[in-house]
Amino acid sequence: MSTQKTVRKQAGSVGDNPVRLDREKAEQIIDALNTDVADAYVLFHQLHKHHWHVSGPEHHDIHVYLQTVYEDIEEAADAVAERSQALGGVPPAGMAALTEHATLEPEGEDVYDIRTGLENDLELLGNVIESYREHIDLASGLGDHATAEMLREQLVDLEEHAHVIEHYLEDDTLVLDEATH
Repeated sequence: MSTQKTVRKQAGSVGDNPVRLDREKAEQIIDALNTDVADAYVLFHQLHKHHWHVSGPEHHDIHVYLQTVYEDIEEAADAVAERSQALGGVPPAGMAALTEHATLEPEGEDVYDIRTGLENDLELLGNVIESYREHIDLASGLGDHATAEMLREQLVDLEEHAHVIEHYLEDDTLVLDEATH
């Protein structure tokens, strides 16, 4: 491990940006984006937990689908963090910073039935969707159309994932319970 300790940019600071967005506006957007990054990692870890623990007749399909979702969430978080950095910010990276910026409360460490897990995932996903809508409006209102557009594109994927999870939670199934036959 290197002993060199040159701080190039202080965490929580906002510097100049190459996109020529006013520093006051950039600070507001960076704060919103840093929340989005932190919330994404809360959701990522909860989805990953359910991916590990899913069982039952639909195990494989849900296992694969949850991996798709958490990979999409991580990819989105990476893009949001890079945008925060491009605006002159320092995105949260460590657990303490992520915890400080997150607004989501994940479920406990216990393993729940998959229906409960998916309901909890849908709740967190819905909260992220609502936050994205607010942050799109914020970025647009401050003239940062590129950030607003990036978040809009990600919002489409988030809403699609919520839609699919809602379908998994429906009571219509081809899997017969032994008590029904």
